[in-house]
Amino acid sequence: MATSRWNDECGRHRHVSCRTTCRRASWREALGGAALAAGLLVACAGGKEQAPVRTPESAPAPALPGEASAGVPAGPIEGASVMDVPSGRDQKLGPRPRINAKATQEYAQGLQAFARGDLRAARTQFLLAIQSDPKAYQAHYSLGVIRERMGDDAGASSSYLKALSIVADYEPAIVAEAMLLASTNRADQAERFLGEQLAKMPKSAAISAALSEVKSIQGDSGGAQRLAQEALKKNPDYRPAMLALARDHYRSRRLDLALYTLKGILDGFGPENPPRDKESAEATMLRGLIYKEQGNRAGELEQLRRAVSLRPDLVEARLHLAVTLLEAGNADEAVPLLETAARYDPNNVFVRLNLGDAYRLQGRADVARPQLEWVAAQRPDLPQVQYDLGLLYLFSESIPGVSPRDAAQKAIDAFEKFKQIRSRSEAAGDIDELITRAKSKKALIESENAEDVDVADATPAAASAVGASGAPAATDGAPAKPQPEAKPASGAFPPASGGASGQTQSGAKP
Repeated sequence: MATSRWNDECGRHRHVSCRTTCRRASWREALGGAALAAGLLVACAGGKEQAPVRTPESAPAPALPGEASAGVPAGPIEGASVMDVPSGRDQKLGPRPRINAKATQEYAQGLQAFARGDLRAARTQFLLAIQSDPKAYQAHYSLGVIRERMGDDAGASSSYLKALSIVADYEPAIVAEAMLLASTNRADQAERFLGEQLAKMPKSAAISAALSEVKSIQGDSGGAQRLAQEALKKNPDYRPAMLALARDHYRSRRLDLALYTLKGILDGFGPENPPRDKESAEATMLRGLIYKEQGNRAGELEQLRRAVSLRPDLVEARLHLAVTLLEAGNADEAVPLLETAARYDPNNVFVRLNLGDAYRLQGRADVARPQLEWVAAQRPDLPQVQYDLGLLYLFSESIPGVSPRDAAQKAIDAFEKFKQIRSRSEAAGDIDELITRAKSKKALIESENAEDVDVADATPAAASAVGASGAPAATDGAPAKPQPEAKPASGAFPPASGGASGQTQSGAKP
């Protein structure tokens, strides 16, 4: 059952994380046998793509509830290797080393672990495959993919380049290295690297399509379109080039042209022009994002759900779908999407940000707090995490290890920090109202605590007064017998009503 925990006061306090879900490039298909197609995430509303956030080894991402036993839907496994075929129709590939049987088996087990979302097990199996056969170039590449997802960019690059040192024309590793450079604010280096590779492999459609993506990231739409068309001349059926065209149209705000290109990929234009790749998760996701901009909520949800079903490891699709569900107050459906995304991309701050807020909406402050505090540690410049922390501390009924008064103070601190670091273009919204509410809650708690102290101080005087009226005192540890008609002396106070619960005085909790 969907969870909607908003009340009149908090319903308009929902996060705007949909503005910040755009992150790094992801050019990998599911590792299990599918060709390495272009899965580069487009920038939201055509904005600038953000560089990835790297997590220090000393600050691992927080664990997920039931992480050891939780199941992840398996992606398709179509064989024991990433497809290694020429991207250009007239392209000829050089010789490949023959991989021994033990390494092949270990590599296949790594692919299966990846399909389960178990990146650590996949990494172990790929390392074993490399130990069994150091020339297992596909294992080097796949190890790079895992390292990149786990936040080890240097290790990922080392693995991609090692694969290329074994097989110089291995296109998946060429594209992966270039996209790693581009996604970490080194687009110029990516362009030079791809230019060098294209000079060696002029018939490669994959390299031309990758250059198209880099040009698009740099804001050169004309160059991106030209290079994608060149890739299609080398191979009219090369799907990543078609996706590059659609993504560039989207980045450049040519939504109608983007949808037209996506229709050719996913639906086709009749019997004589069938769909080029109707199972493309990336194209399906992109169409969902365009539908969202156009206000087509039903179409958006349908496309994003289909993209997730086609590729369980497509983190961007899971994230966008979860954000849409959270905007509607449906935390129960969003949580498993985000938990799986966190397994496939454990250091993604936007996955963790939305996961923490989804837990908050479910009333699970104990697991929401570690997620949000980890994001705050990784991205102290991110206003939204301070906003979400403020909501957590203000509206949660209880937070383990935090007193109601301290929770109110932490809410004030978080909202104040949000005001300090938000962009100048971002309106203050309801933040002042929230700060006022948190301060009022803190004052009420302090007042109630003061009453409790007064009651405790008055109790001995009341007991003395009762004793003076003739009531027998307890002896030898035995309690005194109650006096039916005894009344408190004039100096005694009745118990404070309600107590310091820390709850707000009106409305349900979000």
